[in-house]
Amino acid sequence: MGILISLFVVLLCCLIIWRASDAFEESSELIGENLSDGVRGATINAIGSSMPELFTTIFFLLVLQDTENFSGGLGTTAGSAIFNGMIIPAVVILAVIGAGVVKSIEVSKKVLIRDGISLLVAEAVLIFLIGGATLRWYHGLILMLLYVAYIVIMFSTMSAPTEDSGEEEDEDDEDGDNQSSRLMALLTLDIQYALYKDEELTKGKAWVQLIVSMIVIGAACLLLVVACQWMGSDTFNVPFLGEFSGFGIPVIFVSVVIASAATSVPDTILSIRDAKAGNYDDAVSNAIGSNIFDVCFALGLPLFLYTLVYGDITMTEEIVVYSSELRILLFILTSIAVLIYLFGKTMGRLKAFLLLSIYAIFTLYIVGRSMDWEMATAVSDVLNNIYSSING
Repeated sequence: MGILISLFVVLLCCLIIWRASDAFEESSELIGENLSDGVRGATINAIGSSMPELFTTIFFLLVLQDTENFSGGLGTTAGSAIFNGMIIPAVVILAVIGAGVVKSIEVSKKVLIRDGISLLVAEAVLIFLIGGATLRWYHGLILMLLYVAYIVIMFSTMSAPTEDSGEEEDEDDEDGDNQSSRLMALLTLDIQYALYKDEELTKGKAWVQLIVSMIVIGAACLLLVVACQWMGSDTFNVPFLGEFSGFGIPVIFVSVVIASAATSVPDTILSIRDAKAGNYDDAVSNAIGSNIFDVCFALGLPLFLYTLVYGDITMTEEIVVYSSELRILLFILTSIAVLIYLFGKTMGRLKAFLLLSIYAIFTLYIVGRSMDWEMATAVSDVLNNIYSSING
């Protein structure tokens, strides 16, 4: 019963994040309309759609003020990065092909190489940077500066934006006409209608809508963190309902699958919409750019703030082992994903199913690792041996 309650809360969080991401997507698209293809997806879209990962890591660490919960933030960002790299491109491909738009999609090799290399560099820095049990303020600062460097490179190499007619945005504006009142809009989390009704969305209003949608997403992420804690606990108390049993496993295993998938809802929605509009570069660069933001900023900022205020974080030996193998696995799977993207001129069903299969194997490994399956433990030993050889 306790697990069912936790899953219900997670699904509720997914619904809230999904609805709030609609308003966010409209705002970010208007704000970033002057950016070229590929750059908007890797910056404006990627940063905004990664707010759930940032909020979730902050809540795991700063609000709960438990250094052990840092592993939950690490699990969320790493799991989300793997989800984004595997699931989102696969879903984008299948959604576009299924809708009969095209038979395959073609993404700029320049965008793939640029973002793919940037992501691998960020993950490599994460492996070498966090090499022990103690995390300090400058670890978070270095990760954030790495993202700043990426942004500077992105804008310095940005080409002139392509002209867009903007006709497609009008289709979603008609959704507000079906709402009977602002109260109904609030109940259904139709943020744009609740704020502005049928008024035209300007850039000034878009910023307000962006902030409101981020607040709503943040509230959902706080609830998501609580649900993940429930799942990982041996027992937990739900107000007014009493005590229930959880899985009794480290929260890092719960967050790497459950929290990461829930927080990746905005990334998935934005990428699908970009792909259906023909913006394939933005669709894929949003997913990869989100990963760079997750690894550098969504992890770096909470780490920097917490250690600056409360001092160094000292992780237990068990958490060090879990996080080390997860970072190595993240780098390996990202390398495989980038090679899949770059192989051939287009991305079709075969690549989509290959990416989905890899993610399914990854999920199976995480489940097996949390339950101490013999095969999963053997893989864990290999990953930790690789990590030990890298860090001496």
